[in-house]
Amino acid sequence: MAIPVAYNLRSARERWTSSVVAVLGIAGTVGVFVAMLALARGFQATVSSSGLPQNAIVQRSGADTEMTSILDVDAVRIVEDAPQVARDASGPLVSPEVVVIAALPMRGTDAEANVQIRGVSARVLSVRDNVKMVEGRFLTPGLPEAVVGKGARGAYGGLDLGATVRIGAGTWTIVGVFDGKGTAFDSEVWADAAILNGFYQRPPSVFQTVTARLRSADDFPAFEATLKGDPRLNVQALREPAYYAKQSEMITTLITAVGTLIAAVMGLGAVFGALNTMYSAVSERSREIAVLRAIGFGGGAIVLSFFVESLIIAFVGGLVGCLAVLPVNGLTTGTMNWQTFSHLAFAFRITPDLLTLGMAFALVMGALGGLPPAIRAARANVAHTLRAL
Repeated sequence: MAIPVAYNLRSARERWTSSVVAVLGIAGTVGVFVAMLALARGFQATVSSSGLPQNAIVQRSGADTEMTSILDVDAVRIVEDAPQVARDASGPLVSPEVVVIAALPMRGTDAEANVQIRGVSARVLSVRDNVKMVEGRFLTPGLPEAVVGKGARGAYGGLDLGATVRIGAGTWTIVGVFDGKGTAFDSEVWADAAILNGFYQRPPSVFQTVTARLRSADDFPAFEATLKGDPRLNVQALREPAYYAKQSEMITTLITAVGTLIAAVMGLGAVFGALNTMYSAVSERSREIAVLRAIGFGGGAIVLSFFVESLIIAFVGGLVGCLAVLPVNGLTTGTMNWQTFSHLAFAFRITPDLLTLGMAFALVMGALGGLPPAIRAARANVAHTLRAL
């Protein structure tokens, strides 16, 4: 025979002060836990979404990032001639690119942060059709002009439309602003690759990566085989989504690990809070427990009743924590991308599975905090308590 849940609800309401303390402890823990996971999820989504299924990135064999790769113009031409590469009226949809890092002042502060400057070709917008110009115009090849992502313009001072900025050995004019639709490109500055090489005293015919638009995403295995089978090349090809997913692994793992550690420490405190609340409930209701046992409720029913009461408190705490953290969804922040050593803007990303995980975490805390007091309640000396009435 089970004790009605209504009894547990009334009991929690009667001891509302201790119940509120337990609820707030669990809510705070769940809120921090979900927020940290949302931070990691947002970073991962920003970097991973930069890749398009139909695109492939070609690098020197063994290179981990664009920064550690180098390709000459002959390798670029061989990639352009691959039969799997898509073409339009202007030629093969291939963008040979270079990447440098420059320090620029953060907007509204005296501090500086690294911004990634990407040297691109005239065909880059055709290769990466997830990037669209929203203000001004695209840069003119052969001129010291640059276009900036919306995130970069918002994060750095001096990148407004029409402004000039000193990068490398040259001065660039900002002629346009593009929208990378929440990808890592939003935090970049794009310039002509040949001019960028010149300002950094690099040979004009040397690049770091080649991004190619394939005729179909299914053509990638054949494209990879074509490049590997050419004895003139020493390169590796990766699907663009796979490349960017790999770039997000280190920071995502770090944020998740730190968040889990913080949540574990806070969760330990919340469990002790729940233990205190439930032990107090057992102490205050010893006579009620004795009466319940006397009228036929077994030890299992007592354990289940107090356990359910703890879970109810934990459920409310988890719900409050999830609701409290919802406003940070979409909030933009930034961090250093240790793969590229540049600042990356991204948004918190709270998804239904994270909220479900937060609620599950709350219930685990409730279970850990409720089971020992529930067992103690079931083991209470009924005869002794009844004689004291």
